[in-house]
Amino acid sequence: MSMTEGPFDHHFIRSVAGGNADRPLGMRLLLLALVPPAIIALALALRPAPAHAVTKPRPGFEAVLPSAPPANPATGSIFNVNAGYAGLVEGTRAHTVGDAVTIVLVENFNSSKSATGKTQKSGSFAFTPPTKGPLSLLSSNALNSSGAAAFNGQGNASQTSTLGGNIAVTIAEVRRNGTALVKGEKRLLLSQGDEWVQFSGIIRLADVDQYNQIQSSQVADARMIYTGNGSILRASREGWLAKFFSFVNPF
Repeated sequence: MSMTEGPFDHHFIRSVAGGNADRPLGMRLLLLALVPPAIIALALALRPAPAHAVTKPRPGFEAVLPSAPPANPATGSIFNVNAGYAGLVEGTRAHTVGDAVTIVLVENFNSSKSATGKTQKSGSFAFTPPTKGPLSLLSSNALNSSGAAAFNGQGNASQTSTLGGNIAVTIAEVRRNGTALVKGEKRLLLSQGDEWVQFSGIIRLADVDQYNQIQSSQVADARMIYTGNGSILRASREGWLAKFFSFVNPF
């Protein structure tokens, strides 16, 4: 033991060297092979899933069946108001639970944002020494100084979203203030995957026209989901290895 080593240094060095020497080479290679997959799996598990990663339709958009009519009281009359009665002025316009309403999707959103920042600052200092005296030995160029700082930043962002088409929904709830909750979905089974459109919202029964149609811009608390799955959608997504490198990339 040298003079610079402590009384316990040689025990520590021997234990570390002995631990690495006693461990088999195959075990060390196995640990080196398992560490990268473990890091990748941990990074993918901690990475939040994108908002559009929906692989199956969400529940809660199923069609609503009309409620069963109450029993007809034994009044001796053959007229029953609960057997699909519609007033002369009201017509066949949807107004009860289970009636179908066509939603005309006319969604069109445009958004843009621009930001610009610019700063500039400069300063200078000049000294002219006298021609006589002890300070005349100084050089005027040695004492002159100047400085400048400038910043110029600019950012632009724009987004356009358009959705059109028709989807039929059913009335799920009729409220006393003349509004109704509607919901429904449309599923398409294609050769290269599945697609589905889900819609829910609150409408005014007075806005429903004679064709039982209403525009989506007149729907309050509207929720529209248009997505799907399949080989084409999977091809447009980022691979798992690219997700890992984008997760660990600090830039």
